[in-house]
Amino acid sequence: MRTYRAAKGPLKERPYYSLKEIEDICADELRKVDLYPKTPEPVRIERFIEKRFGIHPEYAELPEGLLGYTRFGPRGAEEIVVSRVLFEERSKVAERQVNSTLAHEAGHGLLQAHLFVLEQERLTSLFGDGVDPHVPKILCREHSAAKGKGYDGRWWEFQANQAIGALLLPKPLVLKVLAEFTTPTGALGVTQLDSSKRQEATRKIVEIFDVNPAVAWIRLSELYPEDKSKQLML
Repeated sequence: MRTYRAAKGPLKERPYYSLKEIEDICADELRKVDLYPKTPEPVRIERFIEKRFGIHPEYAELPEGLLGYTRFGPRGAEEIVVSRVLFEERSKVAERQVNSTLAHEAGHGLLQAHLFVLEQERLTSLFGDGVDPHVPKILCREHSAAKGKGYDGRWWEFQANQAIGALLLPKPLVLKVLAEFTTPTGALGVTQLDSSKRQEATRKIVEIFDVNPAVAWIRLSELYPEDKSKQLML
């Protein structure tokens, strides 16, 4: 992990993580609390937050469009809150969205908490509207889950979104599931995903790991980018 002076946002410094670094951090943290699955199956993300951060995720009424937030204190992440409306919907899509939001907030706690601890006295909310703007926290809105232009320079959201896949879809486990859809290419044993099987592979990931299709599709695109000959990124 490298650190740069931040050009945008309330933090003076911006950490840079490669996707592999985020993968390794999330896998290590899951293993530390004995929640890294032995076989491909859903990750117990709420239990991970309880064991890793010592806090119970809360579900509360939040302003419209706000999915959740993480509050920071001297110990790092001290509170994670998710929209009660989303939690009480009880549909499969909503349940999976809750888990994605929890993984996103856990990503903030794993990747950025040290910056908030260092700057706590100076910081207020990154989006200071509606939820106690005098306490350091990151408020995460629906549009923050979008890729590309949706980030608008919010590097902290991009990093937390990468943690969603790393936590809910650990790379080695996903590769086991994808083995039936891939073929080796070249002398180095690099595998390639047949473009005609991408949708079927996405459905398989959704079914086994119990995540929303968008999360599965993004994860698949990270491992087998369509614009890079569909080869696995080593």
